Amino acid sequence: MRKRFVKFHNVSFGYDSASASLLQSVSLHIARGWTGVVGANGAGKTTLLKLAAGTLKPVRGDVETAANSLYCPQRTDDVPDRLGELILAKAKSACIIKGQLGICGDWAKRWATLSDGERKRAQLAVAMWLEPEVLAIDEPTNHLDLQGREIINKALQSFRGVGLLVSHDRELLDSLCQQCLFIEHPGVVARPGGITKGMQAAKAERRFLEKRYMLKKRAYRTLQREAVRRREFAKQSLKRRSKRGLAKGDHDAREKKDRARVAGKDGTGGKLHRQLKGRLTRARKGLENIAVRKEYALGIWLPGSVSKRNSLLSLRPGSLPLGEERRLYYPELLIRRSDRIALSGPNGSGKSTLIRHIVNSLNVPATRITYIPQEIDLRQSQDILAQVHALADSKLGHLMTIVSRLGSRPHRLLDSTEPSPGETRKLLLAIGMTYAPHIIIMDEPTNHMDLPSIECLEQALSDCPCSLLLVSHDRRFLQKLTQIQWRTAQIDDSGGAFALDVL
Repeated sequence: MRKRFVKFHNVSFGYDSASASLLQSVSLHIARGWTGVVGANGAGKTTLLKLAAGTLKPVRGDVETAANSLYCPQRTDDVPDRLGELILAKAKSACIIKGQLGICGDWAKRWATLSDGERKRAQLAVAMWLEPEVLAIDEPTNHLDLQGREIINKALQSFRGVGLLVSHDRELLDSLCQQCLFIEHPGVVARPGGITKGMQAAKAERRFLEKRYMLKKRAYRTLQREAVRRREFAKQSLKRRSKRGLAKGDHDAREKKDRARVAGKDGTGGKLHRQLKGRLTRARKGLENIAVRKEYALGIWLPGSVSKRNSLLSLRPGSLPLGEERRLYYPELLIRRSDRIALSGPNGSGKSTLIRHIVNSLNVPATRITYIPQEIDLRQSQDILAQVHALADSKLGHLMTIVSRLGSRPHRLLDSTEPSPGETRKLLLAIGMTYAPHIIIMDEPTNHMDLPSIECLEQALSDCPCSLLLVSHDRRFLQKLTQIQWRTAQIDDSGGAFALDVL
């Protein structure tokens, strides 16, 4: 019997090397169709996929999933098992999948020369050809241009099983997913719809909780003030009933005190105070039970982050070699001190080459240029982290404040020995911000970043007073942050010549 669902029954999971559980008491029902998985770096997205696919077993609880389940990892270093079989397969279903994803007959033999996008398409083709009942995919659109993303989106829409998808591609999540799972450590919250609808619901929930918290806090403070008043009244009542200080022969005063004790008239204050203490305890517990997630303010820009020069770049028309008799031709290029430029175009059209040429041609002091390349290898990441550790305490504190406001927890980053690519990008940007940059150039800034981090980055860059040049396939990201478009395109069918248009 085919399973058309995945169920988590009170599942908890933690790695042996970690001091705390990654997931605790998670209960979920995941139906047929696509479900997005969203959360911060290190929150447990990949772990959740592996639990759903059965490649990990929970520490406590149970995961009910299909025997025919498959997990597609983010990395594509190795040739997928059975890719050769798929390439040789003549069945109609295999031919449709190969056609949808543009799989070529020699890919298994020349895997080392394939792009990341081609490798991901091959990985997904094999997975869909095997027709698993549960398919869990980790970041299918990293490094892909718009055409590649559209190809993968269309192919995934044809899947008829239970699908789980970790992605920072908001358009993919919105068009594909019927619900999203938000990992909010150590639990998981399911919200209907794609990422946009889910984040709107999360924001509304947060505002509701904040309002409820403020109302309860106001009521608690009112009770506190009343408790102080009653405590003082109880003290006065006790004083009126006490015989301390009365002369032994003052029988009238002692008799009056005795009558007050019997009548209980002056004991009312103490009784009322004791009753209020119970109400205060209940009110305090009510406050503690409302979990309001902390939000971090931005406001991280320093004075001087705008150049006094009006022109940062003035480049005459020219061309750049792209290797193997391929070239990119560009017109006259100008960048002014407040320009916000989007550079887009297909993979292999010379965008990164052009960016490196621009960095070397800017009329800006080197310390006022913040350039973040598309890929930063592990050794470079470790060198950047070592550079951060060597900073003086005052500068380190300022840097970590910026990192925090870009959506990362500083202590976790400083404790790591191998910062993730997304965390390394934040470090480089934070280092650049401490020098009050005149221009920020980022090549694929949203690659490797989780959605909360992308939102933080968007907010930080939207407040940026300096010039921006952003290379990205994330249309929403560019639409929010830029006004000028540069676009690369192929000139003819030869595939060897590309041109840059300034729109």
